[in-house]
Amino acid sequence: MKKIVCLGGGNAMPKAVLKDLKNKGVDLSVISAVLDSGGSSGKLREEYGIIAVGDMRRALLELSEIENKEIFDYRFEKGFLKGHNLGNLIMTVILLKEKDKVSALNKYFRTRFKVFPATFDNVNLCAELESGEIIKGETNIDIPKHNSKIKKVFLDKEAFIYKEAYEKIIEADFVTIGPGDLYSSLIQILLVSGIKEAFQKTKAKVIYICNQENKKGETDNFKVSDFEAEIEKYLGRDLDYIFFNTSKKGIDLIDFDVYNDNKHIGLDYDSKNIINKLMEII
Repeated sequence: MKKIVCLGGGNAMPKAVLKDLKNKGVDLSVISAVLDSGGSSGKLREEYGIIAVGDMRRALLELSEIENKEIFDYRFEKGFLKGHNLGNLIMTVILLKEKDKVSALNKYFRTRFKVFPATFDNVNLCAELESGEIIKGETNIDIPKHNSKIKKVFLDKEAFIYKEAYEKIIEADFVTIGPGDLYSSLIQILLVSGIKEAFQKTKAKVIYICNQENKKGETDNFKVSDFEAEIEKYLGRDLDYIFFNTSKKGIDLIDFDVYNDNKHIGLDYDSKNIINKLMEII
């Protein structure tokens, strides 16, 4: 059975990759982004000194075998819990109470495969803009107030990879990255100390699933080659495969300035072609 590790955060990766891949007879693991600084997840992180749980929650629920699991996405609309998500609150209790936090989270949500945080260190994602301005906090990159292009991203202090996440990358046959916001969901994971080293040591083939659309303030006017260059820069090695969208549906579609070859694979993202192509490669 092939060992596949999926890196990402937000809604895109669980829905585009985990939803179908979990039923394909593979040994699956997930490494999740944990540096969200906004919304319910960001508030809980700030108040309790824990990792941000929102991205992990989405992956856990996608892999969960609990019936009626949609209840964990319930968001309170009034009172002192206004804005908070039920799943986030439960995960916060588990993180505060349990010694083996990762096992406890996966056990509670009855996941078929394990979800790991990229790190347990409480750090912030920062961006230096071409204007020279420094933006601090994932949410200020994800929901931008700036007009200048991002020059580089970095962490405000060093964070270290969660041990089991490192081991999973080393042992993997394939690693997928994305889809997801380039800096605020994906590269934040690659900035964690130990991630680059794991990718340089592993024999796994690395597959980047490029986004379908650009995001204002983060990847304005990016082409596929721009995503490729940024991922490889922070990854510290070449990608083996890049999936990119060739359909014409979307608001701010990404231009595919690369061609179908052994590395670049164009797909219609409107279907299940991502998983079908992934299984062909595996």
